[in-house]
Amino acid sequence: MDLDALVDRAASLAGGGASLAGGGAARTVLGLAGPPGAGKSTLAQALRDALGDAAAYVPLDGFHLSNAQLDRLGLRSRKGSEPSFDVWGYEALLRRLVTEPFRDTYVPDFDRALDEPVAARHLVPAGATLLVTEGNYLACDLPGWREARSLMAEVWYVDATADLRDARLMRRHTGFGRDVAAARAWIDGNDRPNAELVELSREHGDLVVTSLSRN
Repeated sequence: MDLDALVDRAASLAGGGASLAGGGAARTVLGLAGPPGAGKSTLAQALRDALGDAAAYVPLDGFHLSNAQLDRLGLRSRKGSEPSFDVWGYEALLRRLVTEPFRDTYVPDFDRALDEPVAARHLVPAGATLLVTEGNYLACDLPGWREARSLMAEVWYVDATADLRDARLMRRHTGFGRDVAAARAWIDGNDRPNAELVELSREHGDLVVTSLSRN
């Protein structure tokens, strides 16, 4: 599918949820899953931009555990792995967004320059009828992720070749301070095993989407 077709499919989901109390419009959640570097955030932002005020962006990355918590749990070297996210906090936010569509809600994000999650970077306005959320593990059949998935009308699996993902990850990591050797070590020791877990969830997607091209 090209972007126009994906926008049309997303638009058909918008507001398709059950009627909700409180006088606000019904809300639908569209999830974008896929391995690191596949292009999930690029697609999410393209959909949001195309749909305008009807859509809002809710990234899973805002639920990275802080570095202090990762240090406490011995997960600093596995940042971005499945257990390094607050999945139940993420599920609770999605549930709140679906059941309380009548108020503006701020949602967190991850700041790569700070290497920490940051609160309230994004706004979900009361008028948004489609929530586009993206993250590696949204299609995984694991505790917490199953419950979050149950709040989504559809989950699209965003796919890209291993070589393309590797090149994107190398640009990402070197762009935020790692030298080439450190970036390669992080990709091979962390991003790659994370991708292998995510790839097991491909069959759970409602649609497989080829990554959008980007520079």
